[in-house]
Amino acid sequence: MSDQQFSNHGRLHPPYHFITAPLVLVGLIGSIVNMVNCKPDYCYSASLLVVVFIVLLLLVALVRTYALKAQDRAIRAEENLRHFMLTGKSFDARLTIQQVIALRFASDVELPGLAQKAAEEGLSSKQIKQSIQHWRADYYRI
Repeated sequence: MSDQQFSNHGRLHPPYHFITAPLVLVGLIGSIVNMVNCKPDYCYSASLLVVVFIVLLLLVALVRTYALKAQDRAIRAEENLRHFMLTGKSFDARLTIQQVIALRFASDVELPGLAQKAAEEGLSSKQIKQSIQHWRADYYRI
């Protein structure tokens, strides 16, 4: 695996991004086409199929969102502990969860200063990541 850095830190999860999500979208589109072209006797079942695919699309999106939120909470706790170990203080309350998630890539030397700068200047997560000189890889987030 190559070294992680700003340009290559984003990840795609093949079972989700290349199989599940496209299949659900194709199924939804196909069920809508089926409903539009249905004979009057079969429109009820065709419309139910559209409803099923809408629910499935929402379910797939929610499951993904819940998993990412759980990872965000774990990252926030881990990074707050790391910051506390380095400085003896918790993160500034002005830091957003997105800023903390971006700060996880900062080395131990850079973290305190970059966290303070992010809180004071309201840096975006992209600006934080671009400011990092010594990247600390995170290969576990999906």
